[in-house]
Amino acid sequence: MAPVSLPDSSARKINVQPRYDFDLRTGKSETGLRACTYNVEVKADPEDGIDKVYVETPADGSEWRLVELRPVSEEFADPPPRHALPLLPVTAAAGSMIEEPVVPIDNPPKTLMQWAVLILNTPNPTLKVQRTREAVNLFRTGKLTSIGHKSPNAPCPPDVPPRGENFTRNTVDPGKVKNRKNRAVMLHALANIEQWAIDLAWDIIARFGPSHPNIPPAFFSDFTKMALDESKHFTLLTSRLSAISPSTPYGTMPVHASLWDSATVTSNSLRSRLAIIHLVHEARGLDVNPGTIDRFRKAGDIESVKVMEIIHADEVTHVTSGHRWFTWICEQEGNIDPILAFREEVRRGWRGDVKGPFNVEDREKAGLTKEFYEGLKGEMGFPLPDGRVPFDMKPSKGAVADITVQYESI
Repeated sequence: MAPVSLPDSSARKINVQPRYDFDLRTGKSETGLRACTYNVEVKADPEDGIDKVYVETPADGSEWRLVELRPVSEEFADPPPRHALPLLPVTAAAGSMIEEPVVPIDNPPKTLMQWAVLILNTPNPTLKVQRTREAVNLFRTGKLTSIGHKSPNAPCPPDVPPRGENFTRNTVDPGKVKNRKNRAVMLHALANIEQWAIDLAWDIIARFGPSHPNIPPAFFSDFTKMALDESKHFTLLTSRLSAISPSTPYGTMPVHASLWDSATVTSNSLRSRLAIIHLVHEARGLDVNPGTIDRFRKAGDIESVKVMEIIHADEVTHVTSGHRWFTWICEQEGNIDPILAFREEVRRGWRGDVKGPFNVEDREKAGLTKEFYEGLKGEMGFPLPDGRVPFDMKPSKGAVADITVQYESI
């Protein structure tokens, strides 16, 4: 086995998330997926007495390398407390407030699908984060009745997740919020992206779970983790915004909703959604994050640098998940070539060039080799083929979404 220096003297055991049924010795799974598994040990080096990580080397091939060894951020990893959950303020309309519990008192969700739709229909971002934490904790600890995607009465997600009045009032054309030299403006814009990213993680679960009843449980483990990560990112960014600019809390600056354009375009195809959202948009984040980190570092904002480094490391795993499930669905659709399929999805569901410069190293960590994205251009027209405009943000009427949330009978 190859020795790797352990940067932190304290070693932690990371438990495999439930609902992954990989054999940790062989990597085989009943779902048909197969993971690469290698024996890992932490032991003292007899020469210098320093704890080191020893990783079994791959049995086949010589073109392998250790990509990364990094600590796991636990800034937002603890499950919500099991005692009575607090009531959080939710804006209902200008000048009025209502209080809404994290777990609804009437007709609380019992399945993951129900939680996903409830969270998508939650305009208040603080409540959205709290409900995400609660739902993921219940899912991971086996306290939900079921995933619920095979039920004929699974609830439908909204076409567009509702937003509060402040958000709607401040939504502008994306071109008007491109110049983000001010740190507070940058943090606010990034937090806005993360709020949409929370919804995208829940939307892929709620929208495509019922239409793919054979999808492995690992899919839901990956995307609930993604929802939790995005919630963590949102809180880290809004906390930094509050620290450096208390007079401009989240929701007070111009924002855009262009990320949901692509959600609308890909709303009828899981393969398209994975390609455009997770292998184009999120992969682009891998390209631009290092520059953003550098800008915060040059400004002397080390705390924001730390936040962005956590976000960037998590985003590599998100692109990895997108690649994993894109490859899976290509196999399900007749073992079609993932690279050719991806390039075709981009041509149909993207406008203009897939722009560089590319973060080749981190894209490769996530499974995206240059063959996926180099020389690629989208040819999608405008408006959509059915005549609809890709995105239509209608003013929210309050804390309750226009779309009625209904659950199946258990």
